[in-house]
Amino acid sequence: MANGASSFINPNYTHGCHPQSRQGYFETLDLTLPPKPIPTTPSPVNCSDSFRTDARRITLQKVFRRIHRCAYPGKSQLIEWILYKYRRGCKPVTLATHCTYIVAFLVFLGQTGKTAVEQINKKDLEAYVEHQQDRGLKPLTIDGNLRSLYAFIGYLVETELVPADLLVKKIRIQVPKPLPRAMDPVDAQRFLATIDNIRDQALILVLLRTGMRIGELLNTTVDDLNLAEQKILIMIGEKNRLGRTVCISDDACSALTKWLRIRDSSQKYLFYGLRGQPLGYSRARDILRTYLKKAGLAHKCYTLHCLRHTFATDLLNAGMRLECLQQLLGHSSLEMTLRYARLSDKTREEEYYKAMERIEKGDLDEHHRLDHQLPPALEKTQLFSQHG
Repeated sequence: MANGASSFINPNYTHGCHPQSRQGYFETLDLTLPPKPIPTTPSPVNCSDSFRTDARRITLQKVFRRIHRCAYPGKSQLIEWILYKYRRGCKPVTLATHCTYIVAFLVFLGQTGKTAVEQINKKDLEAYVEHQQDRGLKPLTIDGNLRSLYAFIGYLVETELVPADLLVKKIRIQVPKPLPRAMDPVDAQRFLATIDNIRDQALILVLLRTGMRIGELLNTTVDDLNLAEQKILIMIGEKNRLGRTVCISDDACSALTKWLRIRDSSQKYLFYGLRGQPLGYSRARDILRTYLKKAGLAHKCYTLHCLRHTFATDLLNAGMRLECLQQLLGHSSLEMTLRYARLSDKTREEEYYKAMERIEKGDLDEHHRLDHQLPPALEKTQLFSQHG
C-alpha cells in the first residue's frame, strides 16, 4: 500500500456479516439454513413459471441464510418483513438488496448497545447516516440504504413496535442527478457496422430502436412480437411493472425477420439461452462489449442502458413530444423523461450559436444589448408563471 493511503477494512467482516472468503461462506451454508418458510403446495404452472418460482424461493433461502449469519437485534422482525414483501410479489433482487441494507443497520444498532428494535429513535438513524458517510459511501448508496430502512420502519410502525414519529421529517440525502449518457451518433454508426451476427444484430437494433430495458427484452416471448403491426407488447415493465407497447423501426423489423427465420422455433423466448430459458443479462452484456471492442470503442465504456438513452435522445432531437416519449420509455412520471430534454435541447443550442455568431462578428450594437425595460409587475408575474 502506498504511503499516506488510508487502509480500509470492511466493518461487516468484524461484525460477522460476511466471511473472509467465499470458501468460508459456502462451507457454512448448510449449517445456517433455516426451516423452509414457504409452503410447497403444488400448482399447475408451466416450466418457465416453475423456474421463476424456484428462483424466487432459492433467493429467499439465501436471504434467510444471510440474516442468520450473525447476532443483532430485530432479527425476527426482519424475517417477518421479508416474508411479507415476498408474499406481495417483491422481486428476488429487491429482497436481497433490502436484506443487505437492513442487516447492516441492525448490526450497527446492536453496536450502540441496544437489544431490540423498539428502542430505535431518530438519533440512531442520524448516527447511522453519519457512519455510512464516514465509510466513504456515495450519496446514491446511502439514499438506497435509507429507502430500504424507512420501508422496514414503516412495517414496524404498522405493527406498533416503534412510534410513528420516526416517519415524520425523514432524513433526505441530496443525490446527484447526472445527465443520461447517450452514444455519440458517429460511434453508433461505427458500432452497428461491426455487428455481423444475425441474432446479435436483431438484439442490438431492437434495444436501440425501441428503448426497451434489457430485462424487458430478454423476457420478451415470440407471442409478444407483432411484426405485421411493428410492435412489441411488454406485459410487465421492468421497474414500475406497468405494461406498455413499443414500436419497432423498419431496420429493426428487418433484423428480427432474419432472426426469426433461423432461430429454433420451439423456443418460447425471442432471445433464448440454455434449457429454454431467456438469454442471460451477462451474455447480452458480453455481446455488446465484443462489438464495442471490435469498433474500437471499448474505452468509452458504453453499456446496454446507453442504448436506451440513445433512443430517447435521438427521438427528442427529431422533434418528438415529451409526453409521447414518456409512454414509449415506460416512465411513471414526466420528471424522469425531462432528463433527456436537458441533454438534447436543440432550441437552446440554436439560440446559443446564434448569439455567439453575433458576438464573434462584433455585432453587438445598442439594439442587441440588455437594456430593455422590464414589463410591469402584473405582466412580470404572468411571464414567470409560464415557466412554472
